[in-house]
This record gives sequence, C-alpha cells and structure tokens, in this order.
Amino acid sequence: MLIVACSKSEIKEVYKVENRATENYKNRTLQVYTTARGTALRLTKTSEQTFKDKVQPLETEIAVFVNPKKTFQEYLGIGGAITDASAEVFSTLNNEQQERVLQSLYGKDGIGYNIIRTSIHSSDFGLGSHTYIEEGDAQLKTFTIKKDKEKRVPFIKRAIALIKKEDLVFYASPWSPPAFMKTNKNMLQGGKLLPEFRQSWANYYVQFIKAYEKEGIPVWGLTIQNEPMAVQRWESCIYTANEERDFLKNYLGPTLEKAGLGDKNIVVWDHNRDLISDRANTIFEDPEASKYAWGIGFHWYETWTGGLPKYDNLKNIKESFPSKNLLFTEGCAEGFNSEKLQFWPNAERYGNSIINDFNSGVVGWTDWNILLDERGGPNHVQNFCFAPIHADTKTGLLTFTPTYYYIGHFSKFIKPGALRISTTTSRTAIESTSFKNKDGKIVTVVMNKTDAKMGYKLIVGNSETFLEIEPRAMQSIIY
Repeated sequence: MLIVACSKSEIKEVYKVENRATENYKNRTLQVYTTARGTALRLTKTSEQTFKDKVQPLETEIAVFVNPKKTFQEYLGIGGAITDASAEVFSTLNNEQQERVLQSLYGKDGIGYNIIRTSIHSSDFGLGSHTYIEEGDAQLKTFTIKKDKEKRVPFIKRAIALIKKEDLVFYASPWSPPAFMKTNKNMLQGGKLLPEFRQSWANYYVQFIKAYEKEGIPVWGLTIQNEPMAVQRWESCIYTANEERDFLKNYLGPTLEKAGLGDKNIVVWDHNRDLISDRANTIFEDPEASKYAWGIGFHWYETWTGGLPKYDNLKNIKESFPSKNLLFTEGCAEGFNSEKLQFWPNAERYGNSIINDFNSGVVGWTDWNILLDERGGPNHVQNFCFAPIHADTKTGLLTFTPTYYYIGHFSKFIKPGALRISTTTSRTAIESTSFKNKDGKIVTVVMNKTDAKMGYKLIVGNSETFLEIEPRAMQSIIY
C-alpha cells in the first residue's frame, strides 16, 4: 500500500486546479425545443435563455446535473428499418408525398436519421416470404436480389442520397435461412440451421453484401440472426448461445475475411435485453469468436413478461466488455390500433428507452419500420404494429405520430461523433441524457413523464439556468 502525505497548501493547490477545470457557461445562450401532449408544440423552439452562476441546489428543487468533463461513448446515430413493408407503402405515394417522407426523416430540415437497417430477404413485414435463391440451391448459383430491386433498393438509394456519406450506417439482418437449410424445412415457426448448410449460409451473407454494394449501397455491417431465441409464426431461426458463437467463429467470420469483407461489422444476439448477458458472456469470452464481433445488438420486447426494461444488463455488458459496442437494433409499439395513432404513451416508451439505453453505454439506436400503412402493415402474418409515420394508401394522407417527434428530439440535434457526457437528475419524475457534438455544442434531452408542469434547474459545471417543461413533454436544450 502506498500512502502519500499532502500538506494543506498542496491540497488547496490541487483544489484550485480542479476548480479552474470546471467549465463556466455563464452568459452562454441556450435554446429550448419542446414537444408536449395536448398542445401544438412539435419540436418547436419555445425559449432562449442564458446561464448564470450556479447556486447550491436544494433538496426541494428539481435539477438536471451535467458534467461536460466526464465523457463516455461516441454516438453512432439513430435511424430505422426500410423493410419490404415500408417500401411497399412508399411505392403507393405520389412524388410529393414520397419526398415529404424522405425529407422528414433524412433531409436537412427533418429529424436527421443516419442509420438504416434492412432484412436479408424477407421478414414478417412484407407481402410474403421470399429468398434470393431457388429452393435447394446450396451452391447459390441462382442468387439474385431482383425482388429487392423492384421497390426496396430504390427506396434505400433515395434515403442514403440524403445522408452524409461519412455518417451513413447501413446494416442487414436475416430472419431465417431458406427452408431447405433448416431442421423444420420451413422459413416460419423457428427451426434451426442444419450443420451441413452452415458454410452455404455464411456464403449467403457474402453474396448479399456484394449484391447490395454493386447497387451502390455501402454495407456497414450485419447481425447474425434476428431474435435467435424466438419461435415466431413468421420467419425465424433458433441459435443457442453456443451455436451462434460457433457459427460466428467457424463460418461467418472466416468467410467474410476470406471474401475481403473483414471490415464489415458483425453484431451478435439482436434480441431482447433479458437474456443478453448470457449471449455476451458466451461469445465475448471466447477469443476466437470475439475477434469477429463488433458488438451486441438488442430489442426492447422483454417487457412482454410483465417486467420493466432491463437497462442494468446493458450497463453490466459495458462494464464487463468495455471494448464491445451496444446497438439498439429494433423496437416498435405492437398491436396496431388506428384510434391510437396519437397515443402519447407510445412516444414516452421511446423517450424512456432512448434516454436509458444511451445512459447505459449504447452507441446507436434503430427503430423498426420507418413507414407503415393505415393498418400497421403490410404484414403477411397480420403482426400489425405502429411506425413513426403512417400513410393511408387509399387517400395518401401522412400521419406523423408523437413517436416521430420524440425520436427527433435526439436524432435532429445529436450528430454522429458526439460524445455522451455525464448527466443525472435529482428526481425520478424527469429523465435526461446529454451529448457534446464535435462543434462543442451540448445537447441535453429532458423528458417529463408526469401530468404536471415542472420547473427545474439545468446545472452545467458551475453555471445554471431555470427552465420549465410542460406535462408529458420532451425537451431538447442546445447550448
């Protein structure tokens, strides 16, 4: 044990150095943007104020504490999935409506999406099941993305044309291998990948990447399997933790490297937060598998059991495997109901998840379908869900749900490359996270989950300001 004695003068000098290091925001201007239930406020600029000297906060006051000196993970971005369903709905719109959808999500005046996920052949969100090969073609001689090129690929191309090249994150996920490669001989209802087709299936990912990049769509990475522990009535395939680990290290990883695609980012798990620790422990503790894994992806549906979201599991993974990245790969409000297009709790679910996921070390956040129709589809097994934007395919009317604006409170203002900075609150009634963009601007997002208007102090370093937030509201504060 090493014990160092310091004189009072030395301690005082250390304190002075630390005190000088505290950032002073006095007289700096801040802008507040608000979305609130029961009002017309939708990402609306509602005030502009300045910071003053900090005053010791009291227990009777509500406060958000931001320490810009403490930085954490780098922000990758936010976005959503362009599925066959989204592409199908998009194709029914006229040119003006299509442009409005694109600009609202990806344009400079929109909410700044930069992440796009898609499926490797079909998922439940589409008009039916399909693959890229003829059934039984293990050699992949008939491989073609011709079907994707009809509607999905053109939609993706128009979206990426609006995203800065250096910010684009495009990745893909399979829901199921072709039926003949599986134990149940069916793309639906679970089943497993047969051992004799592991190499063929690994080759399939390579063919997908090459085909999409031939179309001018740069592939950032892929997940190994969507929801590998869920037997679904739609496209699905089961991998235990050991099976996914072994497929990664013995087949997929080496196959991508051999094909010159070793720079593609492989994301494991791609399922809920409940079992995520077991998957991380199994794969990341194996050096030969771990070397191929960029990180681990997750969804938010663990609450189907009646419990709360398991954010602590994410924090545990970040502490246990600090070199690995956490990526939210899917979430949506299930059980579509046309009378709930403006249902505020759907948006609040997003706000709660995005704030807590980022505060748990997550680098990026991917919503599910970016666009669905008036029924919450199309979906070939009637698994209808909500999306940020719905289009009535009969009238062409576009509906922007509260979720669109809640997501926008993050994606519009936080830019790729930003660093998350230390942010806490003094009450559970509000939730908050902050990021510092490369240009030095800080974005603090605050959510009021209560039915009461609330005043609170925003304390940044040794400066503060007093703000108010409407009931059931989200704010982005830029300074």
